[in-house]
Amino acid sequence: MKTATLIAALFTDHALGRNGLLWASILLTAAAFCLAPVHPYVLFLLVPALPVLALCLIDLTQSRHSLRRTFPASARFRWFFEWLRPFLRSYIVEGDLEGRPFSLDTRALVYARATGATDAHPFGTELDVYDGEYEWLAHSMVPNTSADTAMRVQVGSNQCSQPYSASRLNISAMSFGALSANAIESLNLGAKIGGFYHDTGEGGLSPYHLRHGGDLVWELGSGYFGCRTADGRFDPERFRDRAADERVKMTEIKLSQGAKPGHGGVLPGPKVSEEIAHIRGVAPGQDCLSPAAHSAFSTPRELLEFAARMRELSGGKPVGIKLCVGYPHELFAVTKAMLASGIMLDFIVIDGAEGGTGAAPQELSDSLGTPLREGLILARNALVGSGLRSQVKLAASGKVASAAGIAMHAALGADWCNAARAFMFSLGCIQSMRCHTDTCPTGIATQSPARQRGLVVSEKAERVARFHKSTIAALHEIVVAAGLRSPDDFRPAHLRHRINVAQALQMDELYPFVAPGELVAGTDQPMLRRWWDEADPDSFRPRLRN
Repeated sequence: MKTATLIAALFTDHALGRNGLLWASILLTAAAFCLAPVHPYVLFLLVPALPVLALCLIDLTQSRHSLRRTFPASARFRWFFEWLRPFLRSYIVEGDLEGRPFSLDTRALVYARATGATDAHPFGTELDVYDGEYEWLAHSMVPNTSADTAMRVQVGSNQCSQPYSASRLNISAMSFGALSANAIESLNLGAKIGGFYHDTGEGGLSPYHLRHGGDLVWELGSGYFGCRTADGRFDPERFRDRAADERVKMTEIKLSQGAKPGHGGVLPGPKVSEEIAHIRGVAPGQDCLSPAAHSAFSTPRELLEFAARMRELSGGKPVGIKLCVGYPHELFAVTKAMLASGIMLDFIVIDGAEGGTGAAPQELSDSLGTPLREGLILARNALVGSGLRSQVKLAASGKVASAAGIAMHAALGADWCNAARAFMFSLGCIQSMRCHTDTCPTGIATQSPARQRGLVVSEKAERVARFHKSTIAALHEIVVAAGLRSPDDFRPAHLRHRINVAQALQMDELYPFVAPGELVAGTDQPMLRRWWDEADPDSFRPRLRN
C-alpha cells in the first residue's frame, strides 16, 4: 500500500510540477556521473544536486508536514518567504505611515532625536487630516513664551515623607531577562544623564539597573522578585533593605500589564541561571513562577494597607500601582477604599492594552484589556470624582513616542508618561519582532553575549538621553504654542478628534469628565454612577444592584 501511494505521488496528478526539484536533482546527478569520465568538471553539478536530492528524499519520507510530502523540497520555499515576508514588508512594501505597532515615521522621529540628527519634517504633514483617526491639539493666538521649561512633577501624597520630582517622560517597566544587560545599563545611564527615572520591571533590582546610579522605580509584581520568601510570598525585611537604596526613588505594585493583563508567567528552570536566580531571589535551575494574582492582598483595602506598609518600609518613599483597566468598578473600589481607610496611594500608572511586551499570548494582546485613552479617562474620573486628585498623581503608559503624545495624554489627565518601546528605538531597536526568540539582531532583547556585543553602553546611553531631551524640548514648544504655563494646564477641550470628514469634537464632548467630588455627591452620568455604586472598598467583586 505504501509503495502504491508513493508511486502515485511520484507519477500522477501533476507529478512533474509537484516533484520538479526531485526529478531535476536526479537528472543532474545521473548526468554528472555519466559524463564525468569525459568531462570531469561536470562533477560540480553534484554540489547543488545532491543536497536538493537529499532534501527531496527526506521530505518524501517524513510524516510531520503534509506539504513537504506532497511537494518535496519545493514546499520549503513557503517557509523561506514566510520568514522573509516581515523584512520585505518593512523595507520595501510598507508605507511610511502604515507600520504596526509603530510606523516608519514614528520610528524615524525617535532615531533622529536619539542620534542628534534633524527631526524637522518638510513639505507639510503626510497624515490625512480628514481621516476618522485624525486628532489635533488646539493652539493659542497668544503663545506663552515664558512657559515653564523644567516641567517636573512632584510625586507624593501628604503621607509620603520623601516625595520625588519626576520628569514628564520616563522609561517604562522592562526587566533584566526580557532585555539584555547592556540594554538595561544603557537605559539607566541615559536616565542618569537626562534626569528621569527608569522602571525596573517586575524581574527585580539587577546589578545592571544599579550600576550607573540613575533614578529607579522598583516594580513589584505578583512574584515579588528580589524580596520574596522561599515559598514566593512578600518578604518585608528583604524589601526594606533593598528599597532603602538611595537610587530607588519610588516603588510600584504591578497589578496588570497592558499587553497581557491578568496573565502570570513561568521562566523555565533551564533558563534560571545562577545570575537570574540571585537577582530574583529564587532557586537556580527551578521553574520561576509569576502568579496571575498577588498573595499579599485580595481586597482594595488590603491593597492599600500593603502599599502603606511598603511606603513605611522604604522610609516614606512614594508608592503606587500600575494596571491595565479591566472592570471599571474595581478601579472605583480602590478610590472608595482610599476614602474609607484614609490610606493614600501616591500615584497610579495606567497601562493601555496597546502596550508592549517581550512575549504574550496573541489573544491577550489583541483582545483583552482597556486601551490607554479609555483607561486613562476612567482613572482621571475616579480620582477627580472622589476628590483625591490633589493627592494621587496619574501617569500614562502605552505607545508614547512623541511630545504630542505626552501633551494629548496630559489633556486627558496624565501628569507624566512612561515609554518602553520608544526608548528601545533610541537604543537602536529596528522592530524586528523577535523579542521572544532570544535572537534580537540589535542586542536589546536577548541574552546572547555575541548579540549584546553590538550594543555599546556609553554610546547608547547618550542616545537615550538625547531622545529624552529633544522630546521634552518639543513638549515645551507645544505648551508655548498652546498659550499655557505647563502640561498641567492641558484640558480635554484642548484635544480635538475627527468623527468623520465633516465633523470634529472636543474630548469633553466625546467622553464624560466629572467635576471634583462629583462621584461622591452623585453624578448624572449613568454608567459612571453604575460603576460607582458597584464599587466596594472591601471587595473587588461588584456590589449587587437593587
